[in-house]
Amino acid sequence: MADPDPGPIVTFGSLITEGTTLSRRGQHHKALGCFNNALKLRAGDKQCLITRSKCFLKLGDTENSLKDAEASLQKDKAFTEGLYQKAETLYTMGDFEFALVFYHRGRRLRPDQNKFQLGINKAEEAIMNCIGNPASVKLENKEELGFVSRQAESRNQKLQTKPTKDQKGTKKKQRVKNPKTERELLGQLYDDKTFLQKLLKDEDLMQTNMRQGGKVEDLVLDGISYLNQRRDFWQQQKPIYARLYERRLLQQRWMGDGRRKPAEVARAIAKDMEDIELMLARGSAEESCRKAERVLKKIQGWAEDEVPNKSELIGKLHSCIGNAQAEMGQMEAALRSYRRDLDCARRNALPDSESRALDNIGRVYARTSRFQQAINTWEKRIPIAKSNLEKACLFHDIGRCYLELGEAETALDCGEKSLESADEEGDVEWQLHATVLVAQAQVTLKDYRSAILNFESALQKAKLVPDQAAQNTILA
Repeated sequence: MADPDPGPIVTFGSLITEGTTLSRRGQHHKALGCFNNALKLRAGDKQCLITRSKCFLKLGDTENSLKDAEASLQKDKAFTEGLYQKAETLYTMGDFEFALVFYHRGRRLRPDQNKFQLGINKAEEAIMNCIGNPASVKLENKEELGFVSRQAESRNQKLQTKPTKDQKGTKKKQRVKNPKTERELLGQLYDDKTFLQKLLKDEDLMQTNMRQGGKVEDLVLDGISYLNQRRDFWQQQKPIYARLYERRLLQQRWMGDGRRKPAEVARAIAKDMEDIELMLARGSAEESCRKAERVLKKIQGWAEDEVPNKSELIGKLHSCIGNAQAEMGQMEAALRSYRRDLDCARRNALPDSESRALDNIGRVYARTSRFQQAINTWEKRIPIAKSNLEKACLFHDIGRCYLELGEAETALDCGEKSLESADEEGDVEWQLHATVLVAQAQVTLKDYRSAILNFESALQKAKLVPDQAAQNTILA
């Protein structure tokens, strides 16, 4: 008697593929089930966490989306897909300032990926709309009111129950205790809120039905709710441009000669590091560099027991200085800073810091066309790579350098190794990059038939990601 059919074998890769396909079809709840099951087979898998985070984001669950993005970065702070997903989630949540930081971190690690620059552009525009150029967000027509409504809808899981007519007046009195404070928090958006509140008094207009369903009143209330949320966010979370006084006090304490409490020192240092990164993120590379140099000099003069993780922090500051110098085009100075970071990491046995420094040094070499030195540097990272995804990235970058040097056969070998690592990780985007590299190497070797097959395979992957820019490049 034949054995019964055991049915299809469920593997990690098959669950990821099925979940990705379901998500593309808009069946996000079903896709979520696939990703949950995949994580049961391979707990903590970075790429699966990212795909699940994207699924949560499409379902409007920004809280869980952020948790998954942060979990993917827990063991590898330089995981660029995690940085991008965290930035995207923060942007959707309205935390534009911190989204900008993570877009910039990703761009420094992967300057070849255009999505980080696009993220920087939209985050900067959102910040300008909020605090720098308020005239651009005047709510004077239906399209702009629709924008406010869409912003409010993306935060539905955080919104309170919509106020009834009896509650409107009460809530208004509770919230606006000090109009001057609210005006300072909202800036020119305060006028927009006033405009919407005046509209509420027009009962005939409020009861008007809209073509897309619902009443004008619902749209206006959504707009007011969104503006209240932005006000509360700026007040409670204390964004960078509202924290100056508090920071001056903290800095005065940790610059003083008296005894410093470890918790207070850690908090002040964290704020300084945040300043350094945000200055760079907002295009003030010179200020970021000067600030990092001041903090570095200060910390170097302190005893080991006064500063938490002093050696790691010193290396990080050298890295920050190098990032600012690279942004200013001072590539040799950046190289010296990154080498100091590397020396510090090796002296103190800090593998994560060593990997960061080697990556930065390699990128300087690549940007200055010293491809062989970039290869030699990145090859030192391979033994300390923590994941197949990191290896996929390394082999890809090394292969690109070999292609620039005209060594197509070696580039082809690196491309195949990158593709193998990406396949093991189940990462479609890096499968795409590796396949394109393989195809380009085959073109150089005049193996056109194989190149065409790989370009066609890459095109399918580009549609799956999806990446329209990659599709256009491959077709060209």
